[in-house]
Amino acid sequence: MTYKQLLTATGLSKSFGGIKAVNNAQINVRQGSITGLIGPNGAGKTTLFNLLSNFIRSDQGEVIFDEQPIHHLASHEIAQKGFIRTFQVARVLSRLSVLENMLLAKPQQTGENFFKVWLQQDKLRQEEKANKEQAMVILESVGLAAKAHDYAGALSGGQRKLLEMARTLMTNPKLILLDEPAAGVNPTLINQICDHIVDWNQQGISFLIIEHNMDVIMSLCDRVWVLAEGTNLADGTPEEIQNNSDVLEAYLGLAE
Repeated sequence: MTYKQLLTATGLSKSFGGIKAVNNAQINVRQGSITGLIGPNGAGKTTLFNLLSNFIRSDQGEVIFDEQPIHHLASHEIAQKGFIRTFQVARVLSRLSVLENMLLAKPQQTGENFFKVWLQQDKLRQEEKANKEQAMVILESVGLAAKAHDYAGALSGGQRKLLEMARTLMTNPKLILLDEPAAGVNPTLINQICDHIVDWNQQGISFLIIEHNMDVIMSLCDRVWVLAEGTNLADGTPEEIQNNSDVLEAYLGLAE
């Protein structure tokens, strides 16, 4: 069976002050998959995420998303195409409510246009009602509905990660890049996050995940890519990666 590659990046490189953080890296994400990206600290994983989503401009290389080049686009234009990312430290608007954080993520709202606010008030009210209903359904699914009207800044670290992940669903994403979703999260919440990822994947959303928790990576992912010193070291199924001597030596410090 032939699978469509939703994301294909080739030849990505980025230097900072003469140090190559990413060096001629490549990565593919198949549509409908949960793909992992692992490597030792300083391997360039988050930098690669920044290059893929164009939060940082690459020195060279190409990124193709949904069969279209995106490396020349601004980050917000990439997001509008359904390519969404999260961050190691969850970014929420602390002084706004949980629900308001969700509603702000909805793209192309009628209320964003000054003239439409006055000329299309019926449409605006209907749209706002539908957006709130969608947001509450998503918050209910991640266990945050009871906190919808609390300040987002009052959430725990794990709850903020859930909110950031839930907020991406308001954009109707095709691909979500998750940067260490299990970091700093208690084991019970990690299991919940993994369950949500599997559920959303079954609904048609693809994922690319950076994660140091190998139990999470090996249980969730269809394919795993390994970076070391900014360059590709290996890729394969979770089983192949666990038995790869180069990965054991570079990532785990274990040589056969």
